Amino acid sequence: MFRTAFCSAILLSALLAGSSAARAENRLALVIGESAYRAVPSLPNPANDARAMTRLLTDSGFAVTAASDLSQRELNQKVGDFTADIAAKGPDTIALVFYAGHGMQIDGENYLVPVDVDPKREADIPLQAVRLNDILNTLNSVPSKMRILLLDACRNNPFPAINQTAGRGLALVDTKTGAPGTFLSYSTSPGAEAEDGEGIDSPYTTALLTAARTPGLPIEQAFKQVRVAVNKATGGRQTPWESSSLTEDFRFVSATGPGDANAALPRPAANAPRRTVEQWKRDLQGKKPDAAHEMIVADGTLEAYEAFDALFAQSQFAPEVRGWVIRQRKMVAWSEAVTINTAASYRGFLAQYPDTDLSWTARMLIERLRFRPNPLPQVAALCTPAVPSTPILKKANVAPAQEPKVTVKKAAVTPQRDPEPPVRTLPPGRDVYVDGPVYGYGGPPMRPFRPARLGWGGGMQGGGMMGRPMGGYGRRF
Repeated sequence: MFRTAFCSAILLSALLAGSSAARAENRLALVIGESAYRAVPSLPNPANDARAMTRLLTDSGFAVTAASDLSQRELNQKVGDFTADIAAKGPDTIALVFYAGHGMQIDGENYLVPVDVDPKREADIPLQAVRLNDILNTLNSVPSKMRILLLDACRNNPFPAINQTAGRGLALVDTKTGAPGTFLSYSTSPGAEAEDGEGIDSPYTTALLTAARTPGLPIEQAFKQVRVAVNKATGGRQTPWESSSLTEDFRFVSATGPGDANAALPRPAANAPRRTVEQWKRDLQGKKPDAAHEMIVADGTLEAYEAFDALFAQSQFAPEVRGWVIRQRKMVAWSEAVTINTAASYRGFLAQYPDTDLSWTARMLIERLRFRPNPLPQVAALCTPAVPSTPILKKANVAPAQEPKVTVKKAAVTPQRDPEPPVRTLPPGRDVYVDGPVYGYGGPPMRPFRPARLGWGGGMQGGGMMGRPMGGYGRRF
């Protein structure tokens, strides 16, 4: 009896140690489930997903704010209140947002869809929905240790008035162009649609509930398991995707003891180089197709998928893998075109992808750019220091009794002007793109401009949005 009691005490101590480690840091979560849509059929599972995630996060040491079936005003209010709670807790807070419901992209921007949305045209979505980048900007407006956004929001577009012209799924977002310490997960890859599922929870939430409860499992490893589980559950039709700029470790549940195998799992280095296609070919060579397929799904990079496509072109997984590669390349090209935001960039996209779900949007944006004013000459002139056209020289007034009279002649001086800074094409409503200092507004200075990257925030003075044709953000060059 004594031995049994002693072992029980050790086990209880280990469990308490694991949970106390999670509670040592401030953990706040906002969980939203949007099921009861008013203008379109309701979604059965988001409310269930939100309840299950609330239980999981509460058990993981989070103070959870749960809400369901929110209107646009209510959703914005919840995000604002949640941000205030983060500010009150302090910079050591880990902030997590889980959203289940409809989501869509318009003009390359991602939107979460409240239950009161009833669009008659695409232009209604920015007015009626909640932009993902606005949520990210709001969370970034207060200091925090980490921001985790989990979006089970890529279900099919249910609005008949716009479902033939809006792009499918969500647009690609690269967290590395924003503030470090952000982890963003989609329930399926960019440009694809997720399934609501046949059970009480969606395939994404079902897999997440299992992986997140594994003691000591780093978040990156947890979502590798989520990718594989969802891919298998949906027969390859759906594969989750994420982007991370985390610089510190995070585990939903701490290790239960020093012998926990997951406690020793390292998290990826922040700037670790990605393996090339040739390196992946060497790793996959000689493996069975199902084992190789599981490896690339867990990794989730384009290089891994391209290597599999080259080696296993005749396998049962080949159509799924090839479709994923084509869609990912398209979404990267779309991200580049939207980031540059010129008629030439959209024509370049259409030259590569003339007949896709994004073609109508690309043509519409080309037409819209025809009417954009070009303020560059006037604004660039304001950024150039004024130089007088002729030098101003005065004759010296010297007393004759002290020094001989000196006459100063006007020198023939050619006016020198600073070279004009190279001016880049402006997206509408954005600040001036010049080499050197930042002219704009927004959050902290951005990293060097990379057309293939898509981010949020920007400028130097706080605020900032990434409008796509409206709004703007600053960049440092």
